[in-house]
Amino acid sequence: MTTFWSPVWLSIKVSLFAGLIVAVLGTAAARRMARRRFRGKTVVETVFMLPLVLPPSVVGFLLVVLFGRHSPIGRWIEASFHTTVLFTPGAAVMAAVVVSFPLMYQAAKAGLEAVDPTIEGAARIDGANERQVFWHISLPLARHALLSGAVLSFARSLGEFGATLMFAGNIPGKTQTIPTAVYMAMESGRMEFAWAWVAVTIGLSFSLLAFATKLGRLRE
Repeated sequence: MTTFWSPVWLSIKVSLFAGLIVAVLGTAAARRMARRRFRGKTVVETVFMLPLVLPPSVVGFLLVVLFGRHSPIGRWIEASFHTTVLFTPGAAVMAAVVVSFPLMYQAAKAGLEAVDPTIEGAARIDGANERQVFWHISLPLARHALLSGAVLSFARSLGEFGATLMFAGNIPGKTQTIPTAVYMAMESGRMEFAWAWVAVTIGLSFSLLAFATKLGRLRE
């Protein structure tokens, strides 16, 4: 049973950590980009959305190039903290963050742009600064969109395979998530394990998508 549940718990923990990070980064980025026009905005948004269309294996390769032991960042991490990111649970979290970020950013940006600017303007006239407007007006009004984006990001992290396999590897009990465990179970002919992990994934994903759909209806 430990062998079966280890990838499940790791996937959930990785998705939770990644979801929290993405919720903060995606909302912060959306706040900066919503309703603002500047030269190069299209390029910046394209970079933000790129992981959504790139093959996960390409994302994993780029992460290895950027954070591998022979990269400048990787050497700095190893020299400063006496550790490496590659093939660690942290690498699985980083891979999940990168591939799920576009979903959170897109949802947060749409939610913040949908807030009536006259309400925000009235708050500014009453003396509220930009931070107060964001925390007390924009964020509460966009909460359904933000929560929906966080749920979808969690679901995307839960199903991440290619980038995780390349960057974090498939080490049982350490970096083996449900998708990589299913792959290895198929390769070794342990179909009963593969089917069980698939059933767990479908159950979790179905519940998350149903919740996200319900949140979407609340926004209407």
